[in-house]
Parts: sequence; C-alpha cells; structure tokens
Amino acid sequence: MKPPPCDVRLVLDEIAAGGIGAEVGLADVGGVVAGLLEHTGVALVLCGAILTLPRPLLPSPGVEARKDVKVTAVKPYLVQPPTGKPVCFVKVETDAGIHGWGEAYTVSAHERALEVLLRDLGPFLVGRDPLHIKHFTQAVYRDVAIKRGGIDLYCALSGLEIALWDIAGKAFKTPVYNLLGGPVRGRIRCYGHLVGSADGLTGAAGLARRAQNTLKLGYSAVKFDPFPGPWQTWVERDVERAAIENVAAVREAVGPTVDILIEVHRRLAPRHAIHVGKAIEKYDPFWFEEPTPAENIDATAEVRRKIDVPVVVGEALYTKHDFREVFDKRAADIINPDICNVGGILEMKEIGAMAEAYAVAVAPHGNNSTTVGLAASLQVAALMPNFIVFEHFAGWDQYAKELSPTPIFQKDGYLPLPEEPGIGIDMHEDALAKYPYRGPRRTTLIGPEDERP
Repeated sequence: MKPPPCDVRLVLDEIAAGGIGAEVGLADVGGVVAGLLEHTGVALVLCGAILTLPRPLLPSPGVEARKDVKVTAVKPYLVQPPTGKPVCFVKVETDAGIHGWGEAYTVSAHERALEVLLRDLGPFLVGRDPLHIKHFTQAVYRDVAIKRGGIDLYCALSGLEIALWDIAGKAFKTPVYNLLGGPVRGRIRCYGHLVGSADGLTGAAGLARRAQNTLKLGYSAVKFDPFPGPWQTWVERDVERAAIENVAAVREAVGPTVDILIEVHRRLAPRHAIHVGKAIEKYDPFWFEEPTPAENIDATAEVRRKIDVPVVVGEALYTKHDFREVFDKRAADIINPDICNVGGILEMKEIGAMAEAYAVAVAPHGNNSTTVGLAASLQVAALMPNFIVFEHFAGWDQYAKELSPTPIFQKDGYLPLPEEPGIGIDMHEDALAKYPYRGPRRTTLIGPEDERP
C-alpha cells in the first residue's frame, strides 16, 4: 500500500483547556487536527500520523492559559532557626500564577552577601520564560559573571535553577524527575549525623552513645568526624590515635551491620590521611570522606591508591568542570556534590552521568534544610542509576514541620520519592519571617596559642 504523502505541519492555537498527549492514529487529517486543537491546542501532522505536543507552559487550574508566561519576581528569604544551620530560600513567581521554590547553600558569614546577590540577579530573570532554564544559568555565568565563578555565584544560581525546575514540574503537573528521564528507584536511602544525645558521656564513649541514640531514629548508617581539635592539615600523633579510637568505639557500639561513614572535612595532609585510613580498615567503614584539601585532587588520588576504604570527594567542588579532574585522576570511589551549590538539578544530573561512565557512585551532600534542598536532591537521586545514599540532617525536621505544609521525613533509613508536581514541596511564606537571620553562628576565632602542633 502506498504510504500517505508526508505532510508536516505544526499547528498552534490558544489553549482553552489543559491536557497533554493524545492517542496517535491515522485518520482524516482535517477532522482529527480540528479535534485535537479543540482539546489541546497543539497538534503535529507527520506523514498522516497525528501527534499532540505539550504547550510550552500549561496553566494551573483556574489560571487563564497563555503562551508567553514570564517570571515576575525573585524573592530571597534568609531563615535562621534557633538551632541548626541558617538557610537561604528563594521564591520565583510568574504571571501564570505558578511559583517555584529554590534553596541556595549558605556558608557562615556569607549569608547576607548571598541574599543581596540573589536580589541583584533577580532582574536578569524577571521577564524571561521560566522554562529556559539552561540558557539562563549559562548566560549569567558567561555574560554577567564573565566566566568568573565562585561559591556565592554557584550557590545563588543553584537556588534559582531549582526554583525554575519547580515551576516546570508544576506547569506540566508532574514531578521534576519525570521531566528528566523518570525514576530508577522508588525510595531513597539516607544516613544520619550524630544528633542523638551523649547522655553525659565524653570522648570516645560519648561519640559511641550518640551513634547508638541516632540509630533509634531509624537509620542504618551514621556519619561522624572522629578527629579532635582544629581542622589542621598537619596533626600530632595523639590526634591520629584519638581518631582511630573513636572509629573503633563507634563500630563496637553500633555492631557489624550498621554502615559507619567517616568524615574528615578536607583537613589532612596525605601522610596523615593514609596512616589513619589504613588503621581503620579493620573497622569496615563505608567510606572515608574528603581526607585531603579539595584544591589538591592529586593528594586525594594518592590517598585512594594507598588505602582499602572507599574515598569520597565533592561537596566543595562546583559544576561539572571541577569534577572532570576527579574522574580523570581516579581520585574518588564516590562523589558527594551538593545540589544547592553545584549548579542545581540539571548540573547535578549531568555530573552523575559523568560519574557513571567512570564507575563512580553518587551520594549527594545534604547540609541544607530538610525542606527545599532535600526535596530537590530527591528528584535527582531518583534519576541516577549510580546513586547510593543521601545525607540527612534530622535536627532540621522540627522546623520543616513548621515551615512547610508538605514536609518530607525519613522512616527506617529511607526517604519517600515525592509525588507532587515540581520538586514536591511548598513553603509557608508567612512562617519564614518567624526566624529572621541574626548573624553568623560564631564570631570568634582561635588564637595562635590554641593552634597545634
């Protein structure tokens, strides 16, 4: 049978009622196109096959449909609860009645600068199509920052990018992960920090008791920093011995089946990291996180070659360009990028794809709120085949209950996959004002007499 002539036409019309997709079929072109336009507004006729396409942006129920949706406002919020880390949320509004929430990573004493930066970047986003996400972040980096990066810029862009993806998901009435390939898992494993009480104990015994009490929250994995004192690059032998003893105490306290994750905070010279790393191998740690300064990937690669514990690096690296060196030099078994400073949702997904090609796992950093930052991280964790575990701060949960109508909580060491459109969480805007920013959590530094060695 002779195929129908290949007639390609893109037919656009104003949408009167929402709806994405329709059955593909062969029929009288004129009649079917008319029907599709009546219900969806968009149709493609290709070689006799009738396909419907989604509009660039669908309206929320009760909002008038339009083709030229634009961003109308960017509103940052610095929030500092009585305990826990101060955080920076950003709300992006549109003239279609759809808004999105993002979160920018905060660094102590940078918080006000970050808020000002978000306000100053706002005019570059107002008036733009909120779905042009990639182009916005690229244009800011290229034409505003003149290709000069920095943590504050990456944090601000991450927050705005997350908010734009939240808008996109709400516009298409689906979770963000469905716009980026769909989930590859139904729940997200997480580990906890030692938020449990030490019950008056100190030293290794106190650390062990805190680990036991943290496990009562349901986790099957806990993370802690076993090193005492300032974050020195060169340390005395008693610091090394204390770290080894602390790891031993926690392993004995939690038993052989709980995963223990060792945090080093980018502090050590390779010789110290290798010595401690080799000494704790017998305690079967799940990983050894950021053993050496993030600026020296060669040092991290050296540590990885000489110890039999998986090495993690990444929370202080930004954009895929920083991670390229990690992969090329085989410096990590696992990376831990933070969605609120690495560039946002799409950037983290792309970094995860790079890691997959090098057989490197991804364990997203999560030192943000357990509201927006958490929800955005779950969207990407759902997408990555090489995801293994997510960092969770239970101490922030008490504020999540108050600040969000849709908080997300872990149960038995797992977080649920959000099913609401967008990133899956909203915020009580009025409640954010209850916890205004009061300043850095600490304003003193140690003196030379307190340094060691």
